Amino acid sequence: MANGTIEIRGTAALVGKLKRSANMNDVKNIVRMNGADMHRRMVQKAPVDTSNLKRNIKIEIMNDGFTAKVSSQAEYAPYQEYGTRFQTGTPHVRPSYHEQRPIFLQDMKRIMK
Repeated sequence: MANGTIEIRGTAALVGKLKRSANMNDVKNIVRMNGADMHRRMVQKAPVDTSNLKRNIKIEIMNDGFTAKVSSQAEYAPYQEYGTRFQTGTPHVRPSYHEQRPIFLQDMKRIMK
């Protein structure tokens, strides 16, 4: 999506707890696996006409493995996600995020015990 951002607050406390409780490689693996799962979900949900939208959904692992960025990079992706005044949207980013989020949180809680 072109201008969408998600901000997570309280990361300093989370990082401190993770350093005490979990192996950092476990965290990186969870981020990578959940990022890959979200990428797969987005590709499955993307509307197909020429398959350009599906081919332009990319995953990028950043911040030394602590961030997975999955984005739909086709220039018309926001129109497919939200629609226009002429057509309704076919969301593929938001539903994928809302399905993957509880799985990610559950995985993080599991390693913090």
